[in-house]
Amino acid sequence: MKAIAGRALLEGASEPTEVTILYDTKIHKIHKGLINNGDLDVDDFMSVPPEQVILPGLVDAHVHLNEPGRTEWEGFATGTKAAAAGGVTTVIDMPLNAIPPTTTVANFDTKLAAARGQCWVDVGFWGGAIPGNSEDLVPLIEKGVRGFKCFLIESGVDEFPCLEVPDVKKALKAIEGHPTIFMFHAEMANGESTDLPPNADPKSYMSFLHSRPDKLELTAINSIIEASKSSPDVKLHIVHLATAEAVPIIKKAKEEGVPLSVETCFHYLHFAAESIPEKSTQHKCCPPIRTEDNRSLLWKALEDGVVTSVVSDHSPCTPNLKDLQTGDFFKAWGGIASVGLGLPILWTTARKDGRNVTVADISKWCSYNTAEQVGLLKSKGSIKEGKDADFCIFDPEAKVKITTDKLHFKNKISPYKDGTLVGEVRRTIVRGQVVYDTEEGMSLKPLGSLLLEPRTE
Repeated sequence: MKAIAGRALLEGASEPTEVTILYDTKIHKIHKGLINNGDLDVDDFMSVPPEQVILPGLVDAHVHLNEPGRTEWEGFATGTKAAAAGGVTTVIDMPLNAIPPTTTVANFDTKLAAARGQCWVDVGFWGGAIPGNSEDLVPLIEKGVRGFKCFLIESGVDEFPCLEVPDVKKALKAIEGHPTIFMFHAEMANGESTDLPPNADPKSYMSFLHSRPDKLELTAINSIIEASKSSPDVKLHIVHLATAEAVPIIKKAKEEGVPLSVETCFHYLHFAAESIPEKSTQHKCCPPIRTEDNRSLLWKALEDGVVTSVVSDHSPCTPNLKDLQTGDFFKAWGGIASVGLGLPILWTTARKDGRNVTVADISKWCSYNTAEQVGLLKSKGSIKEGKDADFCIFDPEAKVKITTDKLHFKNKISPYKDGTLVGEVRRTIVRGQVVYDTEEGMSLKPLGSLLLEPRTE
């Protein structure tokens, strides 16, 4: 048995409380107050300084690990090390950008074979819905995928084509009655071009922004809500919401009983289009980072509970695909690398904005709500007796410059690079094992598990 003592954010608490937690792989007992090591029969006792806080491990529900097939972009080892360095104890891998994509059981088996023995944190998996694979969805649920992702616009890779609305309805009908969730990249071109506008400068971020207007997201979200009426009990989730113009639509749908949850991303809450320099293609993502006014409204939607979670959408690539030399936003790969940086990003941004955001708020958005979305709330997402001993030790006052050595993912291309963030993860514990320590570095071997138990809710 082990023990950790210090200020911990317990499930349901609004502020950290002084406690001593007894655990091995699970949390067995939470004692209110600090207990001296001599009072406990434990093999290992960890005392956390009072300026630091013990948080539940983060659950990043939107990460592209890209292995197998595009391991020059990212891989299970490097991606999960980056997660561990940021207090993320669970990541859920997206079904695309790997080859093959997670769209059949056979493809999933290929991915699992690549993942085994390589993960520094726990890893779960999303499946993919593409044209013609509706009969594969239930077998994938039974195999252990946490839910499904689809696109309503070109995904950027040929092996993961987008769905038309009739395909969406077919997929929803196929999974009706099963414990799962159906997720949408909510952009729909509806016949409109997303190419470079006439006479526009491809090196200007504003040119790219104008090519992906808010209405692409609005059209997709309205289509999702309408399509769901034929299968009203299937849980829905909008990934990486970028436009605040959709908030009234989402709010109305929820009020009418649509089982809809919504995520946004660290970059939409941190950056604004007006501040993105030309040629800085490390900022390109789809949907795009929008205006400062939009950023502020997204924060309000998050604080109001209309948007329910925040994720990285870590979508890395190699330097040549970012077209860094030319800086053409229309040729560059769309994706932002940030897994493991989310906690200090939110903490820094909220403080800079003067928002009354607490570590409990961030934990709810990045641990509890994401664990609930992926069907892992029985074991993840909060510090509670009986749950996995997943902890993130966070120093909220430390200042850290994001240098190359702080970026543990494979390709060190990120819009956060060379910036300074407030807040640092000092230690990450997965199922009772220290996988990352600022002084000792990463654990010598991967200690994460593959999460394949079928979800029950």
